[in-house]
Amino acid sequence: MNRAFSRKKDKTWMHTPEALSKQYIPYNAKFLGSTEVEQPKGTEVVRDAVRKLKFARHIKKSEGQKIPKVELQISIYGVKILEPKTKEVQHNCQLHRISFCADDKTDKRIFTFICKDSESNKHLCYVFDSEKCAEEITLTIGQAFDLAYRKFLESGGKDVETRKQIAGLQKRIQDLEAENMELKNKVQDLENQLRIAQVSTSPADSVTLKSPSTDIFDMIPFSPVSHQSLIPTRNGTQPPPVPSRSTEIKRDLFGAEPFDPFNCGAGDFPPDIQSKLDEMQEGFKMGLTLEGTVFCLDPLDSRC
Repeated sequence: MNRAFSRKKDKTWMHTPEALSKQYIPYNAKFLGSTEVEQPKGTEVVRDAVRKLKFARHIKKSEGQKIPKVELQISIYGVKILEPKTKEVQHNCQLHRISFCADDKTDKRIFTFICKDSESNKHLCYVFDSEKCAEEITLTIGQAFDLAYRKFLESGGKDVETRKQIAGLQKRIQDLEAENMELKNKVQDLENQLRIAQVSTSPADSVTLKSPSTDIFDMIPFSPVSHQSLIPTRNGTQPPPVPSRSTEIKRDLFGAEPFDPFNCGAGDFPPDIQSKLDEMQEGFKMGLTLEGTVFCLDPLDSRC
């Protein structure tokens, strides 16, 4: 039986899926800081990072500096670290970039997680001090990771091939529209050349504009030719083109834009959407190690 996660220890999740999907779970903690680590996982890796940051904080405390307080907001969209009063976001860690999360068994207040930085691609270990919620916070991050992985499969991971097909159809529509416009321009050029030829063969003193024939009700009969071709030009210029309509385009969670057959611009499917999905796929495939319990992910669909 295929399962998204396999657990060495059975964990009871702390919150309802709706609480993490539609809102976020807030926690208060003290932020000891972050430091670069060489590996994305490992108990020894985080133990050394915790020891290093604790020592640095001990020195700053002896100098009269206090450990800054922060608010953690945990949801399926990531772990946000905010200044508690101003709510300014200091760090925003996406869940597919978090590879290791644990609370210190020797110091019940300390918990930590390793996250791959989105700009430098370096692995950073974040360390926090929470009076009573260290274990609960690690379990909450684990539950959010579980839900985010499932949402990725439902909303993004399985329909990449469909997105590619739609993008291909959009490209075909663009090519046909360009070809159609080219043919229209050629027809217009031929009509202009024909008019010039007719004018040049007429006597100079008898150049008159031939009015279209009318029926018994003095109405001009219907012609399949576009009405724009009957509009006289001013000073040798064509009438201004009809402005194209503009539409407001919304994006989904993963940056993709909905298919609109009437607006097939190149921006409908950003060229980097595949790289974003590939990045999320690799992050979820690595899995999350939680309190020494490995969440092993089944290989994602090769089409993702």
